[in-house]
Amino acid sequence: MTTHVDLAARAKAFTALHTPTAPLALANAWDVASARVVEAAGAPAVATTSAGVAWSLGSPDGDALARDRALDLVARVVDAVSVPVTADIEGGFGADPAAVGETVTGVLAAGAVGINIEDGHRDPAEQVERLAAARAAADAAGVPLYINARVDTYLRGFGEDATRLDDTLARAAAYLRAGATGVFVPGVLDPTTVAELAKGIDAPLNILLGPDAPTVAAFGALGVSRVSLGSWVAEAAYALVRRATEELLSEGTYGALAHSLPYGELNDLLKG
Repeated sequence: MTTHVDLAARAKAFTALHTPTAPLALANAWDVASARVVEAAGAPAVATTSAGVAWSLGSPDGDALARDRALDLVARVVDAVSVPVTADIEGGFGADPAAVGETVTGVLAAGAVGINIEDGHRDPAEQVERLAAARAAADAAGVPLYINARVDTYLRGFGEDATRLDDTLARAAAYLRAGATGVFVPGVLDPTTVAELAKGIDAPLNILLGPDAPTVAAFGALGVSRVSLGSWVAEAAYALVRRATEELLSEGTYGALAHSLPYGELNDLLKG
């Protein structure tokens, strides 16, 4: 049985992985099998993708998935891997700060040592309260939970281009004061902007990567401490499902399956 002491040690080890010298690179998983594949490939930690998790459970992304179903998935992933797990909890699965605190208590009970929590369309002042509640819940459990505060200014195009950087830095500073450990700014890949973010945020910076992004090392040189693939891996997996189905139905062939993981290898990952 995992104790809070064990969780605290694991949380500290997870936090130590965040460094621009060798950025923590996370290929986000969405179920037990994908988490085991990620771990077996050599990843030092497993991160879930809220979108992938929601899709795999039959819900759309965007605070539509019920909290208990999300936490059950987190617990299953934690039980299946030996590396630290950080869970994407969307907006916190709660209407108010108290509910966010309850979610964090559930995350810790599931055995995860990190969370992503997004501001989305919420007012930054409201998000500060939600982050403070998340930190208070973790402190009450005696676990230095890694709280990755997602700032959606670039992802959602909030505000004017000329003021977006300053707005992002202001939100990041407020979120860190509220108890966040690091800051996640998806939607920006421009090297100059990323460097300004890394310089202006007094905490590990997380960037979302995709097919056309520069290398992990290139972002590390700009000061980025963590990179994530987010929903991209799940999207690619579902794209393969569509390609294989379309090929089967239209051509009667199976070329899309050429690079599949061997049955025995995948099956062995789920044994024990």
